Amino acid sequence: MNQKKQVSLTIDGKKLVVDAGTSVMSAAEKMGVRIPRLCYHPQLSLEGSCRVCIVQIKGFDYFLTSCSHQVEEGMEVLTNSPEIRQARRDIVELILDNHPKECQLCERDGNCELQNLAYSMGVRERLFEGKRKRHKIEDSSASVVRDAEKCILCARCVRVCKEVQGVYNLSQHGRGFDTVVTPFDGSNMDDSVCIQCGQCINACPTAAFLEKKHTDSVWEAINDPNKLVIAQTAPSIRAAMGEGFGYEPGTPCTGKMVTALKKLGFDLVFDTNFGADMTIIEESSELVRRLESKQNLPLITSCSPGWINFMEKFYPELIPNASTCRSPMQMVSALTKTYFAKKINKDPKDIFMVAIMPCVAKKYEIQRPEHFFDGVPITDAVLTTRELNWMIKSYGIQFKQLEDSEFDSPLGESTGGGDIFGTTGGVMEAALRCAFETITKRKLENVEFKQVRAVEGLREGEVEIDGLKLRFGVANSLINAKSLLEKVISKKEEFHIIEIMACPGGCIGGGGQPYPPKGFDTLDKKLFALRAKALYDIDKKKKFRVASENVSIQNLYKEFLKEPGSDIAHKILHTHYHPRFPRGINE
Repeated sequence: MNQKKQVSLTIDGKKLVVDAGTSVMSAAEKMGVRIPRLCYHPQLSLEGSCRVCIVQIKGFDYFLTSCSHQVEEGMEVLTNSPEIRQARRDIVELILDNHPKECQLCERDGNCELQNLAYSMGVRERLFEGKRKRHKIEDSSASVVRDAEKCILCARCVRVCKEVQGVYNLSQHGRGFDTVVTPFDGSNMDDSVCIQCGQCINACPTAAFLEKKHTDSVWEAINDPNKLVIAQTAPSIRAAMGEGFGYEPGTPCTGKMVTALKKLGFDLVFDTNFGADMTIIEESSELVRRLESKQNLPLITSCSPGWINFMEKFYPELIPNASTCRSPMQMVSALTKTYFAKKINKDPKDIFMVAIMPCVAKKYEIQRPEHFFDGVPITDAVLTTRELNWMIKSYGIQFKQLEDSEFDSPLGESTGGGDIFGTTGGVMEAALRCAFETITKRKLENVEFKQVRAVEGLREGEVEIDGLKLRFGVANSLINAKSLLEKVISKKEEFHIIEIMACPGGCIGGGGQPYPPKGFDTLDKKLFALRAKALYDIDKKKKFRVASENVSIQNLYKEFLKEPGSDIAHKILHTHYHPRFPRGINE
């Protein structure tokens, strides 16, 4: 085994030895010195544009960026000399003086990297008054709002869109003072190839990108005495929302979450996991039919709206392969405004369905015309985890002091297979659990298919069910999905079922999840693993772990849907997709 070459250097008068190729920034961190930074992100390519991480290196008569400069033998580095501290401070002051003076009104007040950096450097006044860039807020998108005045040109959004999602929607346009980050040719987000995933929101250190706010319409509905306001919560919410209230990452908060929603004024709280179980039953039936007919294989899951947008814009030839199942969120909403509305004798127009989601693309999904029944949206509003946490805090609810509550029936019961939907590989594993029992007509003894769990981003393999060998692929983040999809199109490899989640780590890393707590970064696989573990722990504690064991769903088929894939099930629980291009291309 080849050992890496070692390099000796001195940082702030202390000697250390690190591997060759290490950046000065990383070397400093090994000895407990954190050099300030803004554009740097550990999971993205180096940009070196903000210049905040500059250091002094002996032999150079100018400052160097520590993120991009590698260590050299005998190097002598100063990270905190008076000159360096003043230069960094000047840089931050210049950034601030071209930034809106509205910190107290900003959604990221108290959780802004620029604000925190200015505080830590002792910046207490604006010294460089002058012309400031002016841009209108661009909110054409159903999911993502772009505020270019708050952009500091760190290019994190550009890099995450390119390197993690493979969409290449954002880039810097113009020169000098007029530089701005926009989609191609300065077009609006709604006119672009944006897939509405919201990873740009998570990557942005300020608030140049934010989710489209739905909190006002939710408050209005809660205060309307004529509305029955129902919430449903995605599986990954319970694994992540506690971070916003001081819990350690990976702490499940299911019961307190339900109680908080009731205190906010929601009349009923259903569980999106019910829809996940329902999705698996319908999808497993769909898979078995396709295996028998040998048509439209591989079956590709359709739970992630960001992935669906990506498919419609970049891989329309694969639309026949996508499962026709609505997402779990839309299944719960559709059943609420049909089956449940009839059960309680309520006009669907008087039911206001709110989905609590980790995903900003869900805000776009609910506006798609195929998700309306007789002109009524099946989901009325989507709140991200961040929006829900803000509502709880604004209402004065002491989250940690809440008692646990249970979901409401009948759309609140779920199996462990529904819980693991929130992490990459979870949909695949839940489907295999159900498919095994559908194909073999036997009860599954060991329900865990650990070989499909893929927080790392991409996994391929094979499982055998009663002599039937199923080739699977699992991908999260769309740059990883591309490698699977290209194999399908080229027919280089054969797959029977593929799970794709648009966001890194799956829903646990969604564009609407809490900004990472101290000690973690966005795209941090350690953070994703902790959130995933919370969901797997919930799964293990469930009495029933296979979707077909859900008693409420069994009753639903008896009373209403008849059987998986029936005409009425197809009408209510399934949908369709079509090629979708930026506005102007398909007109």
